[in-house]
Amino acid sequence: MAIAITVRPEITTATIQKLPNYVGISELTAGAKGISMNMVVIPPGAKAEPHFHNGFETAIYLLKGTVETFYGENLSKSVVNHAGDFIFIPEGVPHQPRNLSEDEAAIALVSRNDANEQESVQVYCPE
Repeated sequence: MAIAITVRPEITTATIQKLPNYVGISELTAGAKGISMNMVVIPPGAKAEPHFHNGFETAIYLLKGTVETFYGENLSKSVVNHAGDFIFIPEGVPHQPRNLSEDEAAIALVSRNDANEQESVQVYCPE
């Protein structure tokens, strides 16, 4: 019989995106086979490295803050999201979130259909 697993991350993990990340559910922490779920903190005024997820979709729920996400070819498009927004990023779409506040961190729950949550992350270099 399967068991329920609780994960309580206490420290952040370094990521390719260069944002503090609390790894919640993953293959390593919970034995997940096809999903990961983490909490990402974007410090005041900070932004992620431009990146994409090769072969995997991303779903985000913005818990706190206002974030502008640049996306698409050469990161030429952008959208501004606020706390309470759900955000979907299709697989392979380059993106770069940026916290619009200079005073408060933005916090988001991020889930991907990838149990090895950093394996599919690839740095994107716009032209």
